[in-house]
Amino acid sequence: MNESKPLKQMVERVSWFSPVHYEILGFFERHDIWISARGLAKNIDYDRNYVSRECPLLVEHGLLQKEGTIYSLTGRGRAFLAGEIDPDDLE
Repeated sequence: MNESKPLKQMVERVSWFSPVHYEILGFFERHDIWISARGLAKNIDYDRNYVSRECPLLVEHGLLQKEGTIYSLTGRGRAFLAGEIDPDDLE
């Protein structure tokens, strides 16, 4: 992960984020790809069912997008990772 971006600090300030949300966004920060929840879970070392339940929450807040069974980072997600969106705006 790019050490210059304070993602962990932003995540800690979003009350509904859990550690898996940090891992999911961190993965997409490093990999600009479309990926299934199963593939994502394997890459971040979390349970597939858990990741499958948490990704829709990130979709709901506009940080990820879903097409069929695969996910990708949105422009809003990129802006959040770049520190351009205040974490309070995700509450």
